[in-house]
Amino acid sequence: MPELRIDPLTGLRTIVASERARRPGGDWRIPEPARVDPESDPFLEGHEERTPPEVFALRPDGGPPDGPGWTVRVVPNLYPSLAAADGEPPSPVADPLAGGRGEPDLFPARPALGANEVIVNGPGPASSLLDLEPGQVEIAMDVWRERMRTHKDAAYVHLSLNEGPEAGASLPHTHAQLYALSFVPAVIARERERFTAYWDRTQGRNLLEDLLQEEVRRRERVVAIDSEAVALCPFASRVPYQLQVIPRRPRGRFEADGPLASALLHQLLGRLRTVLGRLPPLNLWVRTAPRGAEHFCWRIDLLPRLTQLAGLEMGTGVNLNVVAPERAAEQLRDAA
Repeated sequence: MPELRIDPLTGLRTIVASERARRPGGDWRIPEPARVDPESDPFLEGHEERTPPEVFALRPDGGPPDGPGWTVRVVPNLYPSLAAADGEPPSPVADPLAGGRGEPDLFPARPALGANEVIVNGPGPASSLLDLEPGQVEIAMDVWRERMRTHKDAAYVHLSLNEGPEAGASLPHTHAQLYALSFVPAVIARERERFTAYWDRTQGRNLLEDLLQEEVRRRERVVAIDSEAVALCPFASRVPYQLQVIPRRPRGRFEADGPLASALLHQLLGRLRTVLGRLPPLNLWVRTAPRGAEHFCWRIDLLPRLTQLAGLEMGTGVNLNVVAPERAAEQLRDAA
């Protein structure tokens, strides 16, 4: 029987309906991974002139900016989603319904200010984090952390990674996107409120820490554990084989010192490839505490793009998942 589940972190609802996986056309059709073309790839080492001037790079052996010899490189997005601030603080966007009995402004707008950076995860022609050596993934994720620190004054810093055109990647060379936002998105604000409410209700306990302890006790959705983090398929997984990587000790911000969970993340990508036959297109993001949040815990969310969003998901915000997270976790455990 289909089951309605509520995500304790977000409040979002998911219908888990495993029987729908048997419907006509319900099998996975994972496309061939995109390949990096060494001739046209602007992120390849030696093609530095094809990108905007770098804002950061790791060069173990030294060397001038915007030249070869780097291991991770950061450049402004050539087609940015956000405009750089001119030094003037942005004017607030009014709530169109906050004017009482006066005339509301039904179309409030202001410039979308902030920063949008591209973090190239490695100099070679790799199309996925899985194509990198585990040590290189750690180096890249450490740069993610460093760039998030650089933008610590932003209201929220969102770091995400898209793999495959179906997941929104415009170039196949593995890279992350950083968005330094001048506002806290509603979904993050909602999570902040749930963490705070849980802290108040339980007299000082962390929501994600308690959730993780219960998941480890039950074991049914846990995929893997190492010295830094725990990987699991969330109770109300939004899509088949969704994964979360959670630090074993709660830390509010990913950009603070502490474990990166890079080895576990790399391992999970390998398990996904084993279970599904090839690595699917996917979206990955780091959820960190927004500015000023006192009660939070960072995590990494990984969502394979095996199914398409349809009218239910887009029209109601209710997710439909045809693979129970318990079954997904079992398969991923067995893929070790």
